[in-house]
Amino acid sequence: MTPIETVDELVALLGEPTERAATKGRPSLLEVDRQWLAASPFCVISTSDAEGNCDASPKGDPAGQLVHVVDDTTIAIAERPGNRRADGYRNVLSNPHVGLLFLIPGRTDTLRINGRARLVSDAPFFDAMAVRGRRPILALVVEVDDIFFHCAKAFLRSSLWEPETWQGGADAAACAVPSRPEIAKAVELDTRSIEELEAYYGPSYADGLY
Repeated sequence: MTPIETVDELVALLGEPTERAATKGRPSLLEVDRQWLAASPFCVISTSDAEGNCDASPKGDPAGQLVHVVDDTTIAIAERPGNRRADGYRNVLSNPHVGLLFLIPGRTDTLRINGRARLVSDAPFFDAMAVRGRRPILALVVEVDDIFFHCAKAFLRSSLWEPETWQGGADAAACAVPSRPEIAKAVELDTRSIEELEAYYGPSYADGLY
């Protein structure tokens, strides 16, 4: 492998960004950003601890309830019942810097927010973030440092939203990936039988979302 160890080496390969790309970030939300956040049901939250150990955590809720806009420079994302590892939240306690990527199904562009986060166990807006009558366990409150829209090329290259490439479609390689119960049995050393795991990850798995 040929390492890249300096910014100059990186720029020599990639080139400099256009002025429009380099300056498109802004420090506060516009109306179009609010519209995007209201339409997004899914985001990825990237964090690192004080030593630089990283985590990227997916979050999902019905569109309109994933994100609560507090004001033009502040948003909140709810935490729902999960596996309680809280890797990203542990990171935030030692390093508040976060990167967020918001997706809308079918859209090949994305909205990115970089900022500083804190955790809150209650707030006046928790009632507005309730889903199926359940308020958030906690919320990640993010002060926006930089927000911008990201181009579509990654989604176009991956054909992510094209159903014919999904498992069981035209992409035979996807079908070779073991099922979630098989992964749990082989990788996570779950002691339950495959039949028990298939029942656990079956339709009733969604009963514990909230």
